[in-house]
Amino acid sequence: MSRYLFVCSILSLWLIQSCSNGNTKKPVIRDTTITVATSFNDLFMDSIELDQFLNNNYTYQDYTKQFNDFYKDRNYAYAWFDSSGLSEQASNFRNLQLNYINSFEDSSLYHPEMEQLLQRFILSNKRNKPVDSLVLKTELLLTGQFFRYAAKVYKGSDIDATELGWFIPRKKIDLHALLDSAILHKNEESYAPLNQQYKKLQQYIGRYSILAKQNSVDLIPTLQKSLRIGDSATILLSIKKHLQLVGDLEENIDSPLFDTALIMATKKYQQRMGLTVDGVIGNKMITEMNVPLKQRLRQILINLERLRWMPPEKDTNYILVNIPEYKMHVYDSGRLQFDINVIVGTAANNTVIFNDKLQYIVFSPYWNVPESIVKGEILLAIKKNPNYLTKQNMEIISEGKIPVIRQNPGPSNSLGLVKFLFPNNYNIYFHDTPNRNLFSQSSRSFSHGCIRIAEPKKLAAYLLRQDSNWNNRTIDSAMHLKKEKWVALKKAVPVFIVYFTAWVDKNGELNFRKDIYKHDEKMAKKLFKS
Repeated sequence: MSRYLFVCSILSLWLIQSCSNGNTKKPVIRDTTITVATSFNDLFMDSIELDQFLNNNYTYQDYTKQFNDFYKDRNYAYAWFDSSGLSEQASNFRNLQLNYINSFEDSSLYHPEMEQLLQRFILSNKRNKPVDSLVLKTELLLTGQFFRYAAKVYKGSDIDATELGWFIPRKKIDLHALLDSAILHKNEESYAPLNQQYKKLQQYIGRYSILAKQNSVDLIPTLQKSLRIGDSATILLSIKKHLQLVGDLEENIDSPLFDTALIMATKKYQQRMGLTVDGVIGNKMITEMNVPLKQRLRQILINLERLRWMPPEKDTNYILVNIPEYKMHVYDSGRLQFDINVIVGTAANNTVIFNDKLQYIVFSPYWNVPESIVKGEILLAIKKNPNYLTKQNMEIISEGKIPVIRQNPGPSNSLGLVKFLFPNNYNIYFHDTPNRNLFSQSSRSFSHGCIRIAEPKKLAAYLLRQDSNWNNRTIDSAMHLKKEKWVALKKAVPVFIVYFTAWVDKNGELNFRKDIYKHDEKMAKKLFKS
């Protein structure tokens, strides 16, 4: 009999082992000798319960690794609850998510069941009678919603940025670490990896949401002639109303007179829209005023999405060029030092959105004419005028079906007197230009893709400021040589070429610019497809 029982025991063990080698996952055994260093280490779950939740909730399966890593590191202790009920951090996150949903009018993150459960637990906490039956589900829903929220708000929507011409690597977010930080801190400011520009621009969403809903402003008619201070016209009433709505004018909106208050408001508006700031109301300004406020709201949302893609801000030296703004911004230790006007590529020759590191300054540069320009422009010019190359200070370097041509250093050189190289696959760089008059125009998309700068000597002096071999005299001399001179920077400077059509400037004013490459238009089709 004992032998029979022994055999049965062996068979039973074999059957159990056989089953465990199938699809049934072994539960992770919580180490009871380990405690989580928090005030809520008295509530624990089983790993099998976590697996069952993920199997039954498809929405969160993309975050399976984050779920497992997060709870394994906590020894499967609850994060959003303690023995007395729902934690303060859970309520804070709920409010944070609802604020985002309301501000951005984005219902994709709303989870009705989680909201109902949270309401129940909030009421339960107030009565000091915790409801226990649904604690685990609410716990895991909160974690899943946090991962979804953080992935969208801090990293951005699931859009392939390269399809939209954006080649700056998108910011990476460690959702696991972010949730750890959120649990430890009581407010978003303590853990949210968002830059200051994002926060400044986000503040305008509420205001423009209200404007877009409540104000259907009639189109302002095209002007027969520009309006100046001292003029009186009925159309000024509509203009003043619009300027008041967007915050540029505070008084005298019922008077048809072009007074001092209106000229100040006009200049402020022109500055914010990138127009010529002359205090004269012309049709370019009327065109901007006729952009629907709903479209302005979308501009803000589109650019907030781009800001989510940007790498975190650092207290370092870097150069940022905003293409639609036609402006270069130079930062030292994270602080803006100066701005320089730039010329960017035409709509047919887009300047590429990317980042790299500026490594070389080339004084008195040769211009190695691109093959496309030789083929499309210069060979035709030579046919019309055999002396064209001599006249343009150019020479043929090598013969061929399409000859290699370069322009020698000098004041007429297309690159001007200096260029700045950050080697990249797009063959884009900064350079001077002999056509100085173009910088006076408010819209400056004239180049073949490279970026022309209005003050190249100022930029060169800044980049060489810590090199004792260089000063204003030696820089000026190097810019007027007969052969080009290369200078390698002792420390490369990061360069970001970006595309923002809405942002808040250093004075706290909301700026808008034209979508010169139609990137906003393409983004809108993906971002607002629902």
